Amino acid sequence: MPAPIHAAGGVFSRYLGIDYSGAGSPEQRLAGIRLYQLDGDDDQPFEVFPEGRSQRWSRRALAAWLEARLREPVPTVVGIDHALSFPLRYFDVHGLARDWPSFLDDFQCHWPTDGVGVRVEDVRRGRVGAGAARGGEARWRRLCEQRAGGAKSVFHFDVPGSVAKSTHAGLPWVRLLRARLGERLHCWPFEGWCPAPGRSVLVEAYPALYRDDGDCIGLTLDQCDARAVALWLAREDRAGRLGAWFSPPLDPVARACAAIEGWILGVPANTPSRSH
Repeated sequence: MPAPIHAAGGVFSRYLGIDYSGAGSPEQRLAGIRLYQLDGDDDQPFEVFPEGRSQRWSRRALAAWLEARLREPVPTVVGIDHALSFPLRYFDVHGLARDWPSFLDDFQCHWPTDGVGVRVEDVRRGRVGAGAARGGEARWRRLCEQRAGGAKSVFHFDVPGSVAKSTHAGLPWVRLLRARLGERLHCWPFEGWCPAPGRSVLVEAYPALYRDDGDCIGLTLDQCDARAVALWLAREDRAGRLGAWFSPPLDPVARACAAIEGWILGVPANTPSRSH
């Protein structure tokens, strides 16, 4: 059992860790989607299940649950393990403005993976949408992926540990939540590196950075990852360190890049990387 964490110094009152999955359709209940929550003065996260008889989340049900929770007057930080944007190379190759909200709209238009019954594979194979007009290459990596070490490209499909499918499935739901929640939700870092006090925040998480495999006994890897995200967010916030992670000391060029590509919370600013 990990050491207790304490509530002193916390900015947030609720911490959510999500292990995501891009399998199946938006309505399909998936064992790979897991949600852990840590509240108030609690020491340890607990798993949250959807209402009803099913013990599995679908992407559509999870989005509805998140919308309802984030409408509550409870400052919440949500860590989800898929990318929230694409490499600058993608923007440039496809002639897109370096503007994140416009990117979300354009992506959903070509990859409508929030549509009823629409699977990522349907778009990849040309049966729905126009995915071929908005593709990328596995060698295109974001700056944060380079600096995180083992993080894979958002276009690296069909390999173990890939986030490509979950990212292509999840981005339209990020767009939907942002549209419906408005000022209630701060999408980091695209809407600013330092969220205003009292707002809920959505961040990209990378469970491998936070996970202690000794805490995974009796859990699936998906459960362990979601739990690790919630626990790390709470620990860093309550220790007064989360603010520093929200504003990593990136040089001006890297900071401008990350404002469009996004950043993985917890990746140090000064990790050596290949040229970007």
